[in-house]
Amino acid sequence: MGGKMLAPRRAALVAALSAVLALGVPGSVTAAGADAGNGHPADTHASDVYVTPTGDDHAQGTARHPVRTLQRARDLARTRAARAKGDLTVHLASGTYRTDKPLVLDARDSGRNGHTIVWQGTGSTVISGGKQVQGWQPVHGRPGLYSAPAPRGLTDTRQLYVDGVRAQRARGEVPVGLTPTATGYTTTADTLAHWRHPSDAEFVYSSGEELWNVERNGLGQWTEPRCRIAAAKDTTLTMVQPCWDNSNKRVEFPDIPGRTVSMVGPGHLTNNGKASYIENAYELLDQPGEWYLDRSAHTVYYMPRKGENIRHADVEAAAAEKLVDGRGTAAAPVHDVAFRGLQFSYATWLTPSSSEGFSEIQAGYTVTGPTGWATQGLCGFVEGGTCPFASWTPMPGNVSFAYGTHIEFSDDAFTHLGAAGLELGTGTTDSQVKGSTFTDISGNGLEIGGVDGRTPASGVEVTDNHLYALPREFHGSVGILNGYTQHNTLAHNQLDHLGYSAISMGWGGWPDKVGSPATPNSSHDNAVRDNLIFDYMQMFDDGGGIYTQGLTGTSQADGEKVTGNVIHDQWGLGKSVYTDNGCTYETVEGNVLYGASYANVASSHTDYRDQLGNHDPTLIKDNWWEEGTADGDNKGLVTTGNHIMTAPSDAPAAIVGNAGIEPAYRGILSRTAGAVSAPEAPSRVGTSTAGADALYAIFNPSFVDGGSPVLGYTAHALRPDGTEAATATLSAADYKRQAYIRISGLRADAGPFTVTVTAANAHGISAPSLASAPLRPTAATVLPAAPTGPKLRTEAKAATVAWTPPTDMGDAKVIGYRLTVSDGRTIEVTGRDALVGQPSGKGMFRVIGGLTPGTSYTVTVAAVTAAGVGPAATVKATTKAG
Repeated sequence: MGGKMLAPRRAALVAALSAVLALGVPGSVTAAGADAGNGHPADTHASDVYVTPTGDDHAQGTARHPVRTLQRARDLARTRAARAKGDLTVHLASGTYRTDKPLVLDARDSGRNGHTIVWQGTGSTVISGGKQVQGWQPVHGRPGLYSAPAPRGLTDTRQLYVDGVRAQRARGEVPVGLTPTATGYTTTADTLAHWRHPSDAEFVYSSGEELWNVERNGLGQWTEPRCRIAAAKDTTLTMVQPCWDNSNKRVEFPDIPGRTVSMVGPGHLTNNGKASYIENAYELLDQPGEWYLDRSAHTVYYMPRKGENIRHADVEAAAAEKLVDGRGTAAAPVHDVAFRGLQFSYATWLTPSSSEGFSEIQAGYTVTGPTGWATQGLCGFVEGGTCPFASWTPMPGNVSFAYGTHIEFSDDAFTHLGAAGLELGTGTTDSQVKGSTFTDISGNGLEIGGVDGRTPASGVEVTDNHLYALPREFHGSVGILNGYTQHNTLAHNQLDHLGYSAISMGWGGWPDKVGSPATPNSSHDNAVRDNLIFDYMQMFDDGGGIYTQGLTGTSQADGEKVTGNVIHDQWGLGKSVYTDNGCTYETVEGNVLYGASYANVASSHTDYRDQLGNHDPTLIKDNWWEEGTADGDNKGLVTTGNHIMTAPSDAPAAIVGNAGIEPAYRGILSRTAGAVSAPEAPSRVGTSTAGADALYAIFNPSFVDGGSPVLGYTAHALRPDGTEAATATLSAADYKRQAYIRISGLRADAGPFTVTVTAANAHGISAPSLASAPLRPTAATVLPAAPTGPKLRTEAKAATVAWTPPTDMGDAKVIGYRLTVSDGRTIEVTGRDALVGQPSGKGMFRVIGGLTPGTSYTVTVAAVTAAGVGPAATVKATTKAG
């Protein structure tokens, strides 16, 4: 079978279905009876089609004589649908259905006369685009490395899986210095020119936090662009086009330095074009779990992890780029089709490996085409700009529909995929995704609608799904991406352990950055309600649990409604509910929001549709949060009836209990994908001095835990020669609270030191992270300045103290804050926001509970560094009467 199944999966149902396959459907003629006569169905169910992985496509597709392929089953269903007296079911028995090409469906494959064509799996039915890799042998002279012939027909792939566990494409630090040129780089040595296949290698540009000795590369701290090397000769690297130009020549406003006409991120790769790391080369194979495909030699290389027996493992190379392709049109939509109990797996996406690369804008959208940097999506702002504004190229779905009506995906699994999982694109109407899981996906989990001005998706209901541990490759992707749509409902889903935003709604609001209104669009009447979102933005910044930008409707009445959600434990810098550029007519009501970095709900943007200077109309009402903003009408931004939380237990049990997956569907939370494995390595490791003999290390935690919770992290300080100088370990719970590890016992004269981090769970230890930039510990003696702008927002028994980090940190980095309350309490503030809030200039807040109504309080706030506790800022306020 093509990898481990999502399990457990109702053994009783499988047994019952097996009995049906053997005996025929109750109430219909038996398969034997149909075969004995003329084969024509005699009643409602006789039109059904039966498929097994060992069937015969020359058979009639009956229970006793099933067919083998999805395409043959489609053709039989197509001919039988017209005479079916009820729903027509294509019964897919347990097993793996391998396909090199997608199951293409068009209007002819629709249900007829109000009935549905149901593609029914057993829960152990896999539709796979993978090819098994077999015949593994040790590589002579390379201890621990194995090779196998590439499967027939595999010309390229970006993903390899071992027993359902994703392997890491070989990666490492760029081994030479890089100076950017118009076409690529000049290098400090000719190392890359001597690699086997330098044109296979791909540079990855990952954002980071400069404040903590992490280089910020890429095109914004929410992106991770990728461009492949085209050629390496001597010390000259030529990068592929148009990826290089699309990532370095984006048009900027002549009168606004640094502001691109796209208004999303910089016009060129930052940090002087330096790559964060390099991927996909034989020379980089040095860690267990890494692999490389030598396409010219038709050979796959893999370095097994501890405990893996590669000769007996199920090794799958993702080959097909599409598994299901619903090709409806406006005139002839695909309609009344359902997919139930199926697993979609082992598909790839090869565009990022091509000359297009992956020149990211946001949420998997990219700039493409030879003049993309100059014209794509720049409608109205440059001559020849294509319309509408911001209509860049979306990431495709490995399973996709366009112009589909009454399309249903239920009780399905989207896992081990290389693009977006499921795409319900342009013209999708009145469709459902429910009770399904999305995990181990390279990009976006689920995409709905588009932003290109064509027919919007409408009436799509996404309910009771679990989306987690993604994205795995294109880390700026999101859980659910919803473009310009109407009457869509995203409700009762659970989204957790995500690299960036959980749910992203809308588009095209960026023109407000230059004083222009958001792009007109067709969105209205969308609802995001009763979802449970936690442990999100675990890798990138400037996003949210629910992120929205652009016009959401035509009035507050038909604008987007964000209600009843529980959102907590954000890691990256952002907000619980982020109303970004041009977000207009959104209602944020009755949510429980806590554990964000610098805002629970934001923000106030000027409404540029007129000259009145008002804010984009927004209603923030009756939420339970930590932000503590007072009631008021701030030029159309209405805040009313919200409550300060001192602890999660303060939130109404009714809201908390109603959020997330409903009881009838909660069994999907116990399903797992692949074998249990060690966690994925942490990312974005940074360092700061912790004194003359110590360093602080920060990093982004592992949001892919391998199916077993992460127990702790170990930071490894490495000397310049790569030997280990010292280590320090912290539990996962303590790291979540503290957000740094202190590594002591370092001799400054033995440095500078780089730091790597490993994560551990009950199954094992991850590969080391990529190393931090080198740093030598130094004594810290100069205290930080006082924080600025303190505020105390009070209720009767609680208050939110808010402040902005100090502009002068002294000679060390802020690792926390000390609050003192006039009632005698001292509160130590730690966490991710305390460490990295300063470079963004964003404010911070914490809640103080246990206060007495109608009482005056004084609170001081002081920054803490390795040098000690700095001077305090002071604020006074009186609590409200009880």
